[in-house]
Amino acid sequence: MAIDDDIFPSAGVKKAPAHEVGADLSALSETEIEERIAHLSAEIERLKVALSRKRASRAAAEDFFKR
Repeated sequence: MAIDDDIFPSAGVKKAPAHEVGADLSALSETEIEERIAHLSAEIERLKVALSRKRASRAAAEDFFKR
């Protein structure tokens, strides 16, 4: 007997975000808040690197086409 895939779907299941902006923080422990701060700080750094790369790429393209 085969397991019905509709009962146990493997695709389309999304993981809840680690943090939602504006979420209620009252139920979190100090450790959980510290972990979220660390996670968000790492994400901010990742975004800064991506922004820097995008800006460098755009500047290079602008410089190339000015010639």
